[in-house]
Amino acid sequence: VHLIPVNPIREDGLNPKSRKRIMPDLLTEPPAIDPVYEAHIYCNIPTIAERSMEGHAPHYFKLVSVQVLIRHGDRYPLYAIPKTKRPDIDCMLLPSRKPSHPQLEAFIKHMSKGSAAQMDGSLSSLPRYPSHSLCEMGELTQTGVVQHLRNGQLLQEIYINKHKLLLSDWTAKQLYLETTGKSRTLQSALALLYTFLPDFDWKKINMRHQWSTIFCSGSCDCPMRNHYLEEEQRRQYSLRVKNNDLEKIYVDMAKIVGIPTRQLRASNPIDSLLCYFCHNVSFPCTKTGCISMEHFKVIKRHQLEDERERQEKKLYFLYALLATHPLLNQTVNRLQRIAEGKKEEVFVLYSAHDVTLSPVLSALGITEARFPRFAARLVFELWQDGKRPKEHFIRILYNGADVTFQTSFCKDYYKRFSKPMCPLEKFVNFVKRDMFLVFNSTSYYDACRRRLL
Repeated sequence: VHLIPVNPIREDGLNPKSRKRIMPDLLTEPPAIDPVYEAHIYCNIPTIAERSMEGHAPHYFKLVSVQVLIRHGDRYPLYAIPKTKRPDIDCMLLPSRKPSHPQLEAFIKHMSKGSAAQMDGSLSSLPRYPSHSLCEMGELTQTGVVQHLRNGQLLQEIYINKHKLLLSDWTAKQLYLETTGKSRTLQSALALLYTFLPDFDWKKINMRHQWSTIFCSGSCDCPMRNHYLEEEQRRQYSLRVKNNDLEKIYVDMAKIVGIPTRQLRASNPIDSLLCYFCHNVSFPCTKTGCISMEHFKVIKRHQLEDERERQEKKLYFLYALLATHPLLNQTVNRLQRIAEGKKEEVFVLYSAHDVTLSPVLSALGITEARFPRFAARLVFELWQDGKRPKEHFIRILYNGADVTFQTSFCKDYYKRFSKPMCPLEKFVNFVKRDMFLVFNSTSYYDACRRRLL
């Protein structure tokens, strides 16, 4: 990877210290696992227009509901590498700075009028967009805002302009909005909403607060879910201990920053290093040396190997089934109500985290999906068959790719039938019944308390 010095000019006209670009231009997907390529995908830097498969159906089908689960956009790290300077990232929104969006300036103006919205609990005290000249820990960056302005614009073109899911006189009851209590998830939801429903009326916005990152609402008591999560964490630890290359890298990095290896590991350096990488800033240096691309590659490669083993060992899958049932059950109940003719909550937005999306993908059986990148989106579309109006079908899309027939409950259907969608009842049966079969149970309550032999 070539390090190309660049000298950006600051707003005040002064020339800051040389920063180096570390992100290679990758044009084609390499055949083997390439940690740099995978990190590049994870960053999701807004560049070329995205192609997506949302909203595709035979002409006689009618779109009746869309539910979207997003991960927040690009953020400042949640952890700092001890004894190093934090990455110098500006979280002020400046339309003149890249990456930008044609509606960024209008978005900032609109956010300043948001006091008329209904915000649950502590959400009303959170800022509606990022605004610090040096980002705070976990704060959404300008890149993160732009990623979701782009997501909203893409969904608007398909669902509003093409399919008329919501008409110009849409009401508050037609939206269901829910976010965790972090500023990055609230701001991501508002950025997507702004381009999805441009210049929306704040009085129609009712943002609900979800205290749980797995969106389990009132059904969070599940002892066996916690048991499988602990088992999964033991598997992770065991894999890490076996990785000699990783241990050497941690020892080397700990020497560079002058702290014990255990302390460096606990600081979760990959979280911080990904920020340097995604923002094209050279990795930190001390008097002893510099953290390098080689250090980054080894840690990132281990992450990818861990994801692969996680798929094979199934502990995470068992955790995921129990963790996501409350959210999937809420989704299915809503789809059933709409299929019966209810006109409420036809557009749903859950703004969440990687720890929300990842188990949902696993529970649905979408094993080929990558770990949720910044601003990832998972979409559930409900369609009505125009020739047989009582028949309803779903499509599931992940970052614009149709993954409906990767799901465990619709794989076989695709082999036997030609319709490019999955019958709604297949999804309903999966969530209401089949999710519990592996636990030899018939209900969520029983599965949460039944220990597998």
